[in-house]
Amino acid sequence: MQSILKLLKNDGRLDARRLAVILGTTEDDVAAKIKQLEKDHIIIGYTALIDWEKTSEEMVTALIEVQVTPQRGEGFEGIAERIYQFDEVESLYLMSGGYDFAVTIVGKSMKDVAQFVATKLSTVDGVRGTATHFILKKYKESGVLFDVQELKQEPSYQL
Repeated sequence: MQSILKLLKNDGRLDARRLAVILGTTEDDVAAKIKQLEKDHIIIGYTALIDWEKTSEEMVTALIEVQVTPQRGEGFEGIAERIYQFDEVESLYLMSGGYDFAVTIVGKSMKDVAQFVATKLSTVDGVRGTATHFILKKYKESGVLFDVQELKQEPSYQL
């Protein structure tokens, strides 16, 4: 199962037939394992990495550190639930250190991000403070390098 997960992490477009060839097993066996991984919520989604800088789409990505006061009886979970329900939130992580959460959001402009922080995020009960960092350039995301030759971006099927 680990082999299937590693291969799909490197290239989510691999189908059961190709995975079976790489792993030296049958297509039916691979398909059944993938179906079970999805059912068990080990595989929770499939996505494409997009270099938005190469499109005409205007957007800005921000990493926001958030300090909170955990709520009695719900701890960090209730605050996290309120935060991750905002459409702008791409990711949310509970962190160690000076801040409790790291939130990644996408907006059309820095003003949109500032508006989100001021009117939505900072008004969530329990939020004590935020620090916003704008992503200026992506060099690597989810193990994939940006702005490199196509040859270097070919997925590796080594396990």
